[in-house]
This record gives sequence, structure tokens and C-alpha cells, in this order.
Amino acid sequence: MNTRSALGLGLWALGLTCSLPTWADDESIATDRPDFVESSDVVGKGRIQLETSLAWERDRQGGTRTRLGSTPTLLRIGVADAWELRFETDGRLRQRSTDSTGSSTTRGWSDLAVGVKWHQRDGDEAAGTPGIGWLLHADLDSGSGAFRGQGVRPSLRMVAEWEFAGGWTLGVMPGLYRDRDENGHHYTGAILAAVVGKSFTDTLRGFVELSGQQLAAARHGGRVVTLDAGVAWLLTRDLQLDTAVSRGVNAAAPDWSWTVGLSTRF
Repeated sequence: MNTRSALGLGLWALGLTCSLPTWADDESIATDRPDFVESSDVVGKGRIQLETSLAWERDRQGGTRTRLGSTPTLLRIGVADAWELRFETDGRLRQRSTDSTGSSTTRGWSDLAVGVKWHQRDGDEAAGTPGIGWLLHADLDSGSGAFRGQGVRPSLRMVAEWEFAGGWTLGVMPGLYRDRDENGHHYTGAILAAVVGKSFTDTLRGFVELSGQQLAAARHGGRVVTLDAGVAWLLTRDLQLDTAVSRGVNAAAPDWSWTVGLSTRF
């Protein structure tokens, strides 16, 4: 999906809000984007949900400036009331690097990740207990050129979500992943992120988040930590438009990231 078609689709979806009724009595779409912390919910048996987007990163390391464009996409397929299959990729990539010697551009496809999510239990606001979900993924070395990883890299994440009065929510996601460094040596890294959300209306919510997307030793890429904020609009109960911006808080993280996405449920 190129920029022009994505913007056209977003404008078309936004126009739907002018004529569609509210759906307060129906369960609305719950997505795993645009924040880094996943939802503990699954899509439900027989449901298919597509979450796609455009994303851009900008970074500067020493005398090299890098810009990366991608098309992150997640396909979720409900196979049982508490289980879903997941297929996830950063899609088409375009990276442009500039230094004192000139500029170069690399294009290709990112790796594909396959996985499952299990919704262990619902949360209970009155009792103060969170909804719990578990995600098991495996990144496959299926990408192209410089974007291809090494071998199969599994990860396990747990999500806990609390709901509070006034539309406030809290989500926490710890996890572990297994990867290989540039020398082909295996190592284990950690994931730890927390998000605070607020529902302003039945159709508009926002969030702020601190996400440790990669917590590893310096020889294995170091720590990638970002501060994120964004909003999501429910255009219908099966359609969501969202946007988010991220600021890297340490040297290994991209300086700035931005995304705009559209999610739909069938």
C-alpha cells in the first residue's frame, strides 16, 4: 500500500462517521495497535481482523542519518473463543542512509512472524483484577537482503490490562525473546512496556507509553526504549483509524517514529 492509497482509504473511512449511527450496545473492535503493548483480547471464533499501517523512522548515529519507511501489518484469525492465529510483518521497507560520502537506498521485504494469542481471562474492574493474555511468536528468516534475520527467533509475552473508573486503563507487557547476534551466537533478551490509556468518548481514546522493545547486552544491540503517545478513533464498531508518535529515549532507539494505521474486522 503506497502513501496515496493509504491516505485515500483513511479519508474514505473518516467520511463514514458522518452518516453511521452509534453502536454503544455492541462490542467494538479491539486492536493491538497503535501502542506497543498488545491487547489481552482475541478477535473471537470465526472472526478475521486486519491491522495495517504506514510507518516512518528517523535516526542519527554519529555522522550517519537514516530514514526508514515500512508498512507494518498484522492478520489475526480467531480459531476459538480464547485463541487466535497471528501473522505479522513490517512489510515493504525502504531505508535511506546519508553520510559524508553520499547517500544510499535499500529496498526489500521484512521477515514474517507467525504466532498465537491465548486470552486467559477477562478483567474485573470491581475486583481490581486484570485481563490476562499470552502471546507466543516466532520470527522467520523470510525477508530480503539486509532486512533478513538469522534463523527462527521465538518470543513469549504476557499482557495484563486493568480498567478503572473514568475510562482509564493500564496495560503492562513483560516478555522474553531469543535471537542471534551478528556472529551467529544465540542470546536471550527481554521486553518490558507499560501503557496508560484514557477513553475520552465512546469512539476516541488516547494513550501514553514507555516501551522497552529490546532489552539486551550492549554486544547484542543494547536497549531500545521509546516514549510513545497516540490516539485511535472508532469509525464503526468494525473499523478503527489511529496515529502515534514515538521518541527514542536512549542512543540505540530511533530518534523519532510516526505511524498512521487502519484496522478492520470481518
